[in-house]
Amino acid sequence: MSDHRPTRRSVIRAVGGVSAVMALGTGGILATASPAAAAGDGFGLRIVDRNESDPRMWYYRFATDAIGWNPGVNVLLPDDYHTGARRYPVLYLFHGGGTDQDFITFDRAGIRAWTAGKPVIVVMPDGGHAGWYSNPVSTNSGARNWETFHIAQLLPWIDANFRTFAEYDGRAVAGFSMGGFGALKYAAKYYGHFASVSAHSGPASLRRDSGLVTHWANASSAALDLAGGTVYGVPLWDEARVSADNPVERVESYRNKRVFLVAGTSPDPVNWFDTVNENQVLAGQREFRARLGDAGIAHEWYEEPGGHIIREHMVRRDLDGIIARLRKA
Repeated sequence: MSDHRPTRRSVIRAVGGVSAVMALGTGGILATASPAAAAGDGFGLRIVDRNESDPRMWYYRFATDAIGWNPGVNVLLPDDYHTGARRYPVLYLFHGGGTDQDFITFDRAGIRAWTAGKPVIVVMPDGGHAGWYSNPVSTNSGARNWETFHIAQLLPWIDANFRTFAEYDGRAVAGFSMGGFGALKYAAKYYGHFASVSAHSGPASLRRDSGLVTHWANASSAALDLAGGTVYGVPLWDEARVSADNPVERVESYRNKRVFLVAGTSPDPVNWFDTVNENQVLAGQREFRARLGDAGIAHEWYEEPGGHIIREHMVRRDLDGIIARLRKA
């Protein structure tokens, strides 16, 4: 299949915003799974908007003290969800960074078609324009604690309100670009939460090349999300936090998980920013893969022609692998 680009908006995806960098110079409990339609507040979340009219794609917007505005979440249900009482594994699917990236990115890209007939629930949450799936060191724009929102609030809310397997073998996490980094980070930091992790053009090394990706995270978050605040701190980083989030420093945390990695090898013919991004992603994933190999940790990897884009055929391949790895519906 050919590479697939999301429609309606051009893709910046500068691994969290290269343009911003250039400008700045620098395991839950098994719940009763009551229907979401009957769900009330809980886990620090209060529903302020919802739409459950589509039989597959349900939409929620929450008020939460973790985020200074109301983040949205799409929950894509299996075709047969409403016809029985089965439980299903869950894939948490994360979008990339940039002003054109949000929680409907994968809906635009074609996730409905890619999951047709597949026994898996797909949860697609907001992650901010440059939230980096983190609680930032500093913010001048109110709370932006994306890690708290996703792990401490949304994940248990999903298990409480949908028929899921609320266990390690019942969850996968995947993402594109910044979201691929978020997936790798969460899978390592919260080892018992996810049995499968996938990074589609997601950076896997924060310190290589004098910490270029960390600088990107700081600069893009300062410009797009935090009004001058940063994810990791400036002028000095919070070194312990960088190490805790850095996939190449957490290799043992991927043992016994399914690991799926994709990176592009060719210049983007349209967007030179994407070429810069993917060159860094490719180098970081190669470093990560080498460390996984040295540790004897199994992983599946692909180097694909093209730049920093969502590849439909790779997402489809990944979905099949996720479903094969997780507990069966």
